[in-house]
Amino acid sequence: MAAERAELDRMLCDPAVVVDHARVRDLSIRKSALDPVADAFLRAEHLETEAAGLREVLDSGDDAELVEMARAELPQVEAEREEVLRSAVEQLVNADDRAIGSVMLEIRAGVGGDEAGLWANDIMSMYQRYATLRGWKFEPVSLDYDEGMGGLRTGVANVRGEGVWSELAQEAGTHCVKRVPATEAQGRVHTSTATVAVLPEPKDVEVTIDPDDVDEHVTTAQGPGGQNVNKVATAVHLLHRPTGLEVRMQETKSQQQNREKAWRLLRARLYELELRKQREREAAERSEQIGSAGRAERIRTYRYKDNIAVDHRLNESYDLSATLRGELAPIISALIDHETARRVASL
Repeated sequence: MAAERAELDRMLCDPAVVVDHARVRDLSIRKSALDPVADAFLRAEHLETEAAGLREVLDSGDDAELVEMARAELPQVEAEREEVLRSAVEQLVNADDRAIGSVMLEIRAGVGGDEAGLWANDIMSMYQRYATLRGWKFEPVSLDYDEGMGGLRTGVANVRGEGVWSELAQEAGTHCVKRVPATEAQGRVHTSTATVAVLPEPKDVEVTIDPDDVDEHVTTAQGPGGQNVNKVATAVHLLHRPTGLEVRMQETKSQQQNREKAWRLLRARLYELELRKQREREAAERSEQIGSAGRAERIRTYRYKDNIAVDHRLNESYDLSATLRGELAPIISALIDHETARRVASL
């Protein structure tokens, strides 16, 4: 990884690379993910060299004063080296995650009728606020709203930025809310859910799709909208026959933009499918990444009456108002620490 970091440094100084802003962004995200591990490795090598020199002084025994200094310093150097290596291992198990700088965030209304759609909309807004606080780019890709209460049936957004997969992968699962719905006349608390899936979006070269394996249909859009939406064929429907995966995109009035977004989403879903298969093959040798299984399980409950959000993986409660404002950093940081400890323990 230190060697790869050095190669990335070289590429980021290449004039042919510097003019390509998208490539510079991708390489910089990858380099940022490698930096902690590479720095720790080089520091450990330096400390081992220093420790070897101190052992030589002890073995020679020529100078009593130097021997005494070496005897006092050697345990400290060795202890620091062990701590650096421990830190390197912790960084190592997360480095691949941090190298992915773009994800597709999918939110779907679960059980609870109209209230579930309203809750899904709240969840989408929460992540948009978190992305703003993190300085990430948040781009809605497909939003399917209910015509009645205006709740979100299904929403997909592309989120890009440093550490986006490492952090948002912690959010995959079922989010449960306990509150009095706007539709409740008698003030009773209802329980509704929304599911969150986080799909790492690969670069174009990472997933190859044979166009002959994809059926593409262009139709008029469905649902509310103006004359262009309902009468002009701009909606794009893709079916990947080998896997049965389907993508429908009608978010914009441009057929070309819908096609581009549809192919991006299909590519991300195929990548996530292949990633899951790979993790299953390697389950005996390495830890599964967060979000690869158990998405139907409840991971967090938002209790309006108590103004708390309870994360069931941590068994900890957090301020509900702050959480819904997108202040998710305390929860996500604790979840990353929890998962890192699990991965290190399984090595």
